[in-house]
Amino acid sequence: MSLVEINFDGIVGPTHNYAGLSLGNLAATANAGRTSYPRAAALQGLAKMRANLRLGLAQGILLPHPRPNSRWLAAMATHAGHAGPLWPAASSASAMWAANAATVSPAPDTADGRCHLSVANLITMPHRSHEWPETLRQLRLAFANSAFAVHDPVPPPFGDEGAANHMRLCEHHGTPGVEVFVHGEPGGPFPARQHRQASAAIARRHDVDALFVQQSPEAIAAGAFHNDVVAVANERVLFAHEHAFADKARFFDSLRTRLPSVEIIEVPASAVSLAEAVASYLFNAQLVTLPAGGMALILPDEAQAKPRVWTWLEALVAGNGPIRRLVPVDVRESMANGGGPACLRLRVVCDPATVDARFLMDEAKLDRIGEIVEAHWPEQVTAAEHDTLGAWPAAEAARLTLLRALDLVELTYS
Repeated sequence: MSLVEINFDGIVGPTHNYAGLSLGNLAATANAGRTSYPRAAALQGLAKMRANLRLGLAQGILLPHPRPNSRWLAAMATHAGHAGPLWPAASSASAMWAANAATVSPAPDTADGRCHLSVANLITMPHRSHEWPETLRQLRLAFANSAFAVHDPVPPPFGDEGAANHMRLCEHHGTPGVEVFVHGEPGGPFPARQHRQASAAIARRHDVDALFVQQSPEAIAAGAFHNDVVAVANERVLFAHEHAFADKARFFDSLRTRLPSVEIIEVPASAVSLAEAVASYLFNAQLVTLPAGGMALILPDEAQAKPRVWTWLEALVAGNGPIRRLVPVDVRESMANGGGPACLRLRVVCDPATVDARFLMDEAKLDRIGEIVEAHWPEQVTAAEHDTLGAWPAAEAARLTLLRALDLVELTYS
């Protein structure tokens, strides 16, 4: 069995909009009410996936959810057109950020030798709290092979936001590793979205070697609502901001004990402040291993636009460290809602032959998806239009067209 890392990116749905629903996400709240460009947003995501394929990386997809979520509205005893303040939450395209879909423990880490996925409950934010049933449907379809175990979410009240607060460090993707679960603590101006109890439950369920680390309250207060805004890991490399963790000395010591070869690359606050890190999404990058060797950081264009950030990164790759290449990408529509390249993808280490092939991409499939997006995704949606779209039948029809093209009509429901 050949294990590789596959990035499963969420396709941006046709209801992509800026409603400012995510407390603690500075970009999302700052851009509330802006005109959104769903077509451009989806095409930007597809371009990132295509660039990953050309780097030699394996690429998969997760599909947009039915939006507006009529079932959720019905459970709230209302419906589109009469949902009032529930309407923005019901029509959010936030499932595009697949890093929040689930927590993944690859087979080399688990006691039973299967890859375990626990769907995230996302209970802290109302607009995301109703994502998990559809996410679970997709994960159970994509990973139906006996090589996987797909789990229900951790029950309330313990908030879990998936892979955005989880890191894995190992010698190579296919070797056993140590899994790092990062949680927050309540307090300060913004909520802590990842509860330690949720992380502990997932670690027990997956039966893995785990470290539990508290995210720095300073980072959360600065707008790092998920750990992946201030830290990212790949194989034996941890790339993090100086103020990412509450007790980094203890964490780093524990990590070095578990994985002596670990290389910790820490960006000092004197070079890049927390505010600059959050604004540029320097750490919300895909840190990937290239087939030819070495690692690359797939970064948002915003990182290149910040002189202090880019100067530090250029010095990093000019050295003899493991990160050898910087790959800026345009995901500005996602960034304006507070999600960078890393937010858009869920990493799964597995044998591609065990994955439902309909969820795996090549350039021809991406081209076909792009044609559908060009034809069916709205070019733009103003805040006023969003508030008066009713049941949004055009968005439902656009999603159905995509499902039919990918032969995934079993994911259809009204």
